[in-house]
Amino acid sequence: MAELDISDEPSTVTPRKPRRGWPVFTVIAIALIAFLAGGVGGSFQGKLAEVQKNDNASYLSASAESTIVADESAKFVTVETIPGFVVFHRDGPLTEQDKESIADAATAVTQVPGVDKTGMAPVQYSQDGTTAALFVPLVAKSDGTQVQGDVLAETEQHVMDAARSAAAAELEVLPAGPGGLLVAFIDAFQGLDGALLGAALLVVILILLVVYRSPVLWIFPLLSAMLALGLSSMVIYFLAKQDVLTLTGQSQGILMVLVLGAGTDYALLLIARYREELHAYPNRFDAMIRAWRESAPAITASAVTVILGLLCLTFSELNSNKSLGPVTAIGIACTYLVMMTFLPVALATAGRWVFWPRVPQVDHAADLTAHGMWGRIATAVGNRARPAWIGTTALLIALCAIGIGSLQTDGLTSTENFTNNPEAAQGQAIYDAKFPQGTGAPAVIMTNADAAEQVIAVAGGVEGVATAPGSVCLQIDYAKVAGLNLGTGAPAGAATGCPPPQLTVQPIDGRTVVTATLADSYDSPEALETIERLRTAVHAVPGADALVGGNSAATLDVQTASVHDRNLIIPIVLVVIFLVLAILLRALLAPLILIATVVLSFAATLGVCGFFFTHVFHFAGADQAFPLFAFVFLVALGIDYNIFLMTRVREESLSHGTRSGVLRGLAVTGGVITSAGVVLAATFAVLGVLPLVFLAEIGFAVAFGVLLDTIIVRSVLVPALSYDIGKRIWWPSALAKAED
Repeated sequence: MAELDISDEPSTVTPRKPRRGWPVFTVIAIALIAFLAGGVGGSFQGKLAEVQKNDNASYLSASAESTIVADESAKFVTVETIPGFVVFHRDGPLTEQDKESIADAATAVTQVPGVDKTGMAPVQYSQDGTTAALFVPLVAKSDGTQVQGDVLAETEQHVMDAARSAAAAELEVLPAGPGGLLVAFIDAFQGLDGALLGAALLVVILILLVVYRSPVLWIFPLLSAMLALGLSSMVIYFLAKQDVLTLTGQSQGILMVLVLGAGTDYALLLIARYREELHAYPNRFDAMIRAWRESAPAITASAVTVILGLLCLTFSELNSNKSLGPVTAIGIACTYLVMMTFLPVALATAGRWVFWPRVPQVDHAADLTAHGMWGRIATAVGNRARPAWIGTTALLIALCAIGIGSLQTDGLTSTENFTNNPEAAQGQAIYDAKFPQGTGAPAVIMTNADAAEQVIAVAGGVEGVATAPGSVCLQIDYAKVAGLNLGTGAPAGAATGCPPPQLTVQPIDGRTVVTATLADSYDSPEALETIERLRTAVHAVPGADALVGGNSAATLDVQTASVHDRNLIIPIVLVVIFLVLAILLRALLAPLILIATVVLSFAATLGVCGFFFTHVFHFAGADQAFPLFAFVFLVALGIDYNIFLMTRVREESLSHGTRSGVLRGLAVTGGVITSAGVVLAATFAVLGVLPLVFLAEIGFAVAFGVLLDTIIVRSVLVPALSYDIGKRIWWPSALAKAED
């Protein structure tokens, strides 16, 4: 029977006083710098919205076909726009008074700064006479200068205010189209700093109060995390300002919870070891030096693993993924810097009283005695190691099986991306029900001018391209070609068919623009399938060198790149983590086992997500990028807890043998690692505050996966399997041959 040999009697051995010297003073100096930089950087957190980019161009690479079309078609314009609609609707037929007010609204909208009035089209009326739609292109880039997201949102609001003021009071006036939905997406991140940060801080404070049972101690890790967030915000702001990296609203939300969660994790591990050493050292600075040196390898390995795992995203085709890696890696690096400098200096300077009312005294008692519950758990794991790891493995496989088949990662439409029902989604639903769905966001085809007629003929015969007269034609000029940066233009052929030849775009460098109105809504699965067929058809036209772009094409390219990134990056992340673990543990078998357990935990999490997303939350599906994001965060963060556990197990194994070391390591780290897992899970769950399905799904997946990894994998599966294997787990190091 396995017994955990932890004596309750005080040790008579006085620990050796740790050496002080230049490394200690270096840490203090860096701590002061981190404090000042983090304090100043706090003001940049609110400025991050100024450098956000949330359009398709911020997501796609330069090599994507839709990006090439956008760049080439930009030669034809000085003003690039995002198309949008204002929808006027009533339950019954529109009256003459309604139509007059709608005309007044159209005139009022033309006076709104930021609207490309030369690209506006006449008001359209639905066949049943209940709805009118006004095409309103918003200026996205003028003379090479990109319009910021907050300015677009403000323009859209002014458009709606002008339209509602002029329209009859009985009319329902709503935004729609890509412009309205993009602004709704931008609005979803408004107040990000307030709502998300406030909720995350509240959750962390409550958990730390429960963990420490101290009215004071929680302030130190939380203050350190806020300094880390301020420091990382300042660095990211300047890099994004200089276009060194791209910051999206999605990246900013993940950065915030990642810094708070990971920072609190590092703080919990350091403080737990500090409390342990305070039992042995009368001088609190000696205790902190000892705690810092003993916890630094695990925390450093954890930070390095997460940073390298996140940087693997730079291999991505998608700019959003490529940028998310550096953004979050900077966050983790700044967090590590603050937690390993400012936090220990602040704690040691403050003194023992910060632990009140449970102030650790110098009694030379092993801190393991403070973990009675985890000591009992460790003993139970040792007594039934084989049934424990077999049972938990079966449980994880069962969790994977319950829902992995129902996890749909085919992507979401723009309206399905929201957990709430914003006005733009309501307007889009009305527009799709009353008008040809592809109007206003056609596919944009760049072709050699001498082959334009052939391309038009071929495109018109593609299934899914609208068959109304003028659905496929040379792009209307309207004094400037509107919206080509996102593959959208004035609604060619929507009302009057193709324009006379003299109004068509003049070729540039032998190239011209053809638009093809789609039969389905621009972001629907049917529209994406049409784009695939359209590309196949026009690519085959001899001498045309035709390329297809536009909103639908950009969405398709994003989805295709997401699948490519998932298949490429997941194996790279696994190799990187294996190498870090092999160096840290000086073994090959242990890293393989740890990675296998975390991957199994990830698969179980996907199964649970599939069940909950479909049957509980009733989401329409998941984004193609969801498996990759979930994997990177779960595996990179989940391996942290195994690092915290196994580094302590190895330390104990050197003195007590592997099997005893496993039980001692589990007993001493059980409480702090479980607390860290709860904090990280809670902070990621806070992502559900934002009304976006993708972030809600990522938040749920990481929260559940971390809890599963902390409670089941790290507490039972890994120690039970390690105990059953014994010293061979350290193969091929010398520890594998030591007495057990």
